[in-house]
Amino acid sequence: MDGHRHGLTTLDAPRPSAPASSGRPPRAGRGRSGVGGALWWALAAAVPLAFLGVFFAWPVATLVARGFTTDGALDLSAFTEVFARQRTWRIIGLTLAQAGIATVIAVALGVPGAYVLHRRRFPGRAAVRAFVTVPFVLPTVVVGVAFRSLLATGGPLDFLGLDGTFAAIVAALVFFNYALVVRTVGGLWEHLDPRTEQAARALGASPLRAFGSVTLPALAPAIASAASLVFLFSATAFGTVLVLGGMRYGTIETEIWIQTTQFLDLRAASVLSVVQLVIVAAALAVAARARRTRERALSLAAPAGGERPLRLRNGSDAVAAGVTALVVVLIALPLASLVVRSLRTPTGWGLGNYAALGTTGGGNALTVTVWEAAANSLRIAFDATVIAVVVGGLVALVVSRRPRRRSARRAVSLLDAVFMLPLGVSAVTVGFGFLLTLDNPFGLDLDLRRSALLVPIAQAVVAVPLVVRTVLPVLRAIDPRLRDAAAALGAGPGRVLASVDVAMAVRALGLAVGLAFAVSLGEFGATSFLARPDRPTLPVVIFKLIGRPGAENHGMALAASVLLALVTAGIIAVAERLRGPAGGEL
Repeated sequence: MDGHRHGLTTLDAPRPSAPASSGRPPRAGRGRSGVGGALWWALAAAVPLAFLGVFFAWPVATLVARGFTTDGALDLSAFTEVFARQRTWRIIGLTLAQAGIATVIAVALGVPGAYVLHRRRFPGRAAVRAFVTVPFVLPTVVVGVAFRSLLATGGPLDFLGLDGTFAAIVAALVFFNYALVVRTVGGLWEHLDPRTEQAARALGASPLRAFGSVTLPALAPAIASAASLVFLFSATAFGTVLVLGGMRYGTIETEIWIQTTQFLDLRAASVLSVVQLVIVAAALAVAARARRTRERALSLAAPAGGERPLRLRNGSDAVAAGVTALVVVLIALPLASLVVRSLRTPTGWGLGNYAALGTTGGGNALTVTVWEAAANSLRIAFDATVIAVVVGGLVALVVSRRPRRRSARRAVSLLDAVFMLPLGVSAVTVGFGFLLTLDNPFGLDLDLRRSALLVPIAQAVVAVPLVVRTVLPVLRAIDPRLRDAAAALGAGPGRVLASVDVAMAVRALGLAVGLAFAVSLGEFGATSFLARPDRPTLPVVIFKLIGRPGAENHGMALAASVLLALVTAGIIAVAERLRGPAGGEL
């Protein structure tokens, strides 16, 4: 999954401490009651629903409907045709195999990392935490180029012969999602009371048995949540798989792209979109269930203060630290290789590849210079971020309410689930759906396909779930009695919103802005369909350069990838500094 996987999900969001519960279920603030309050909340829900309906549900449904209809009549023959192809089953098998193996490896490596980085103290821990997060926010095309620079002919690991193999794709997926496991599991591990495990040890349990019988069951919701999200992001990977696997290895996501762009087989693409929706729905259901369990666990207490210095003489500490150190080295290898090879030119070492970014490449491979594409990316990402923060902020506000009526609670839960769908639905499906539906939307004499807002809107669709998942835990952690108290002191609904909700969520909102901007900057799936030739984005330009022959074009692709990686990582670094103490969900 391209822009979806940025990252994902979110980085740790701050969770304000709430006053002790009275034992009664929390209620929505009374200051919002009445006709005016009801209308305000109805409007707050209607705006994002309208956005999702027009710019997500309608395009996706239109494309998917191509697999069910012929000349306006119901026709399911496309399913028979597509599933009769050996290629279809091969792609489905590759998708599930890549995602399954990457998930197992990411969890196996991530749990020791969560232990070292969230339960043990050592010099430089904050820097290591930040470093292992970098892959999670990198654009998928950049990661693909980084691994190619590491494994391809002339690369440091050329001797392994892994370039273009299944193993290379799995390694890249683990590279992406390692931080997701570390921060999801570590976020819950910080809140576990160490005295429970200490009591088991005092009763004679070995360290391994105490971990297996006490700590591991407590961590199960976080592990399940992380595993389901890693599987989701791996199953819907696009840019990385396209760069590393080409036509030989792919996912359902890349196959949808191939069927639409190379074979123009929309019926096959729509059938595959349905298959992907089933996989996505299953993964999101598991993630949502695990997330609710984890949120209940996190609400029990602030971080338990069970951190101790890392002692390498201790067997469990030594093993966990060794595994984590190995992973850090493996994360550093493709990034270092990307930077080093970007400095290698046909005439020797230097900045020639970076100087060439001001040109259109060898043989005029591009229609604009890389710097112009970078400026386009920044403008588009800014517009997409504004849209995503407005829409996602409204969703988070509505979903954070805990009404007393069961029907209202179910409606809120449904809204939360609906706005997570863009996380896993193919960005290629969304982008191509835009082309099918937005020529004259609703009969209006307006071709949105030529509008400069089309690409920002598509990127905003991808970024909205990340904004929601970043801000929502903070809003849910606010004790409703704070709103009640503000209303009792005479504050109107708007004042209550500003003085309680916005004031406590402002740091999380800063992180949400950074995530939305970074995700939009690196989005490739939908943008590859929608970006005009005279206004390409940086990921689109990088992919074009990779596909053109010549050392000059390849060197420019490496330099442009380094540029995009630095900008993206810098944005996330600033957002991380703004967010303050962490303790929420990924």
